[in-house]
Amino acid sequence: MIELGGGKTWFTSLELEQLALPGLPKSKRKINERAADEDWALRVDGNGMPWARKRGTGRGGGMEWHLSLLPDVAKAELVRRGIAWMPANDEDAVSIARQTQGWAWYEMQTDKVKAEAERRAAILDMFEGFIAAGMNRTAAARATHQSAGDSVGTIYNYLKLVKGIRRADYLPALAPRRKGGGKECEVDDGAWQYLKSEYLRPERPTFSSCCFNTVKYYAAPRGIEMPNEKTLLRKLQREVDPRVIVAMRKGMDAVRNMVPPQQRSKAHMFAMDMVNIDGHKFDVFVNFGKDAAGKDIIARPMMVAIQDVYSSMMLAWRIGETESALLTRLAFADLFRDYGIPNRCLMDNGRAFASKWVTGGVRNRFRFTIREDDPLGLLPSLGIGVQFAQPYSGQSKPIERSFRTLADFIAKDIRCAGAYTGNHIDNKPENYGARAVPLDVFVQVVRDGMAAYNEREGRRTETTNGSSYQQTFQASYETAPIGRASPEHLRLALLTGEKIKADRKDGSVRIVGNRYWSRDLSRHAGQLLTIRFDPDDLTLPIHVYSMAGDYICTADRVGASQFDSVEDAKQQKKTLGDMRKTVRRLKDQENLLSAQQLEAQRRYVEKPAPELVASVVRPARFRGNTALKAAPKSLQTPVANEQVDQFVAAVSKLRVVE
Repeated sequence: MIELGGGKTWFTSLELEQLALPGLPKSKRKINERAADEDWALRVDGNGMPWARKRGTGRGGGMEWHLSLLPDVAKAELVRRGIAWMPANDEDAVSIARQTQGWAWYEMQTDKVKAEAERRAAILDMFEGFIAAGMNRTAAARATHQSAGDSVGTIYNYLKLVKGIRRADYLPALAPRRKGGGKECEVDDGAWQYLKSEYLRPERPTFSSCCFNTVKYYAAPRGIEMPNEKTLLRKLQREVDPRVIVAMRKGMDAVRNMVPPQQRSKAHMFAMDMVNIDGHKFDVFVNFGKDAAGKDIIARPMMVAIQDVYSSMMLAWRIGETESALLTRLAFADLFRDYGIPNRCLMDNGRAFASKWVTGGVRNRFRFTIREDDPLGLLPSLGIGVQFAQPYSGQSKPIERSFRTLADFIAKDIRCAGAYTGNHIDNKPENYGARAVPLDVFVQVVRDGMAAYNEREGRRTETTNGSSYQQTFQASYETAPIGRASPEHLRLALLTGEKIKADRKDGSVRIVGNRYWSRDLSRHAGQLLTIRFDPDDLTLPIHVYSMAGDYICTADRVGASQFDSVEDAKQQKKTLGDMRKTVRRLKDQENLLSAQQLEAQRRYVEKPAPELVASVVRPARFRGNTALKAAPKSLQTPVANEQVDQFVAAVSKLRVVE
């Protein structure tokens, strides 16, 4: 065991092996071989004292080597570690040690510090060049000043910094070494807690106002001295975890941005392996026709679109007034008819997608009550795996990014001029509300925009490699194992599924006041059945299935009237969960005061109103012809004054003449 104390000068070969010093072999055997080759045992100092000695008795024998036998770089490393010390007269060793420490410090500095050191070294090179040309030091310093701009005194200071140092070691010596001043300023614990609690609030007050309030309402009434604002800000940045600051001022959702986003690869997928669906409301006014009162229905249209995850190609879409399960089923029907049945579907938990008509039977819908006897929705009944994206996380679905691009292809099309609303309330165009696009025209604009979006070449994604989305999809579609849609599949997509209990006597089924019956229903009287029907036309026959999905019959109306990697998603969720736990723990450690506690600790200093004393008094004089009110008689006995009595008697006889 090597003790740290800065005074060790003798080392065994085993100790040198354990230290792993630069400039020495790494094994004990090689160190002994070097000692033999360099005759360490025969070397002496200036006084004839040997630099090698035998170890004392009882210590295992062997030789110990003096520090002076080691290479200079090894000596410097021992000094840096605090194991050995250099005698003051060993100038070479001390110089090497200082240079080694200087370079270690220099490597830790910023680029700005290093650039300044290089600039100063270049100035000294210029100075040495003038000296080599025959100038004296004074003339060389003046010439350098004229060329570089640094004053003559500054140049001489640079020369002092590198005195006795080799040119190769100029940079650490010339690098600026600015230091902060003095010890850390002390801050009262109560005032510091008050300041943190004032600043770390969801209202996000400025730090300057928090410092002002702390001084006015907490420190000053208690006679506490506070440092200046910049000192307190540095203390806050030094002591409070930045994650706590973000969580307290911006909320826990903002902490998500402090975790590197998950990067997902699509290279292992293929066309129609996974699709994702979402709704988008266009920033365009569209005329949907007239209502029952004969007024035009003007609204921003909603599109439900389906995109292939592998190629990013838009596959199917439907336009309507609102996002609904019907619009979703129609979009899936187009997808099944044109391209087939995908393996999986990524969606959010919107009402149109998490509806039991679409995803009924999926256990993790995040919406509506899940019952054991719920009918299978469209996707589960076709064997399409359903994956729900994380709620309130637009980055989980790639189709969200496509919607932003489609604004240029569709919403800003020349045929929508005057109907574009802008993408924000503060971003309205000059011709806002000038017109509304007819629905049939807008549908054609969407059709053309989708085609342009899919056919545009030069896409730089992981799977396109410069080709268009459509070319990428077609190349993979030709070899991909894709299920084809049958008429039954299309019927499932176009018809609504509802769970209804058959009449317990005859097995008939009632839907919105309409009765449907078939002879085959008699054996299912009183049972829960899945009914598929067209909600837009209840006069058509309905299709009846068992709760297990087996087809029973057709009943007529009776009577009048990756990206997909689950493991990666779990890991990302775990990382975010760990971050939240850490932030909550750090928030608890800060022991912040609530708003009520902050108010309770405030001390309001009431200042008395100043007394105003007039320096000049003007006597009030009576003006007008109204008689003066008689003064109240005093209870005290008046002092007799004959002149006053005579004057009052004379005045009382006077009258006013108009």
